[in-house]
Amino acid sequence: MTTSEAGSPLEPASGMPDLPDGVELWLVRHGETEWSAAGRHTGTTDLPLTEAGERQARALEPMLAALTPTLVLCSPRSRARDTAQLAGLRVDEVSDDLAEWDYGSYEGRTTQDIQADRPGWSIWQDGVPGGETEKQVGARADRVLARVAPALLEGPVVLVGHGHFSRVLGARWLGMPVSGGAHLLLGTAAPSILGAQYGIPAIQRWNLPNPAA
Repeated sequence: MTTSEAGSPLEPASGMPDLPDGVELWLVRHGETEWSAAGRHTGTTDLPLTEAGERQARALEPMLAALTPTLVLCSPRSRARDTAQLAGLRVDEVSDDLAEWDYGSYEGRTTQDIQADRPGWSIWQDGVPGGETEKQVGARADRVLARVAPALLEGPVVLVGHGHFSRVLGARWLGMPVSGGAHLLLGTAAPSILGAQYGIPAIQRWNLPNPAA
């Protein structure tokens, strides 16, 4: 039996039914912003895409044009909504549950800056003061996955969101704890595809290079 670091059995995301082989859940992180380029934690701050970020978003269009999504959900942040639009996606629903991790008092700070105060700090192990807890972020991810599960039976689903939260979605899809997202690096506007094989949740593709990179 697979176990978490704490020793308890890993469970699939809450509310997720068994899914057949061939399902495709696309995760699309937004394009570059000034803060993402500088490595600054960007949760609730609503920053626009840079010119490079806009190019990244447009470069996704040929890849995504081959899809006929049954559902497209997007974060409410403008960097995600603009990425969806420039990539040629028609958003069916803007979901607060797809927003980035709320970093609390660490908003706008880089990991190096935080580690100067807290050596060895990692969001995956240590959390953020005044922001969302791992449990809260994990609950949001589980709600998103449960929300899209019925649509996945009809065809591909696309989620346009953020770096850390997309990594949490990947971890929860696999039945890993939120901290499992630490192992799933994700670049700006780098799509990933989650699926299943023999009834087991799997990663089909992860962190596909953006064509404009």
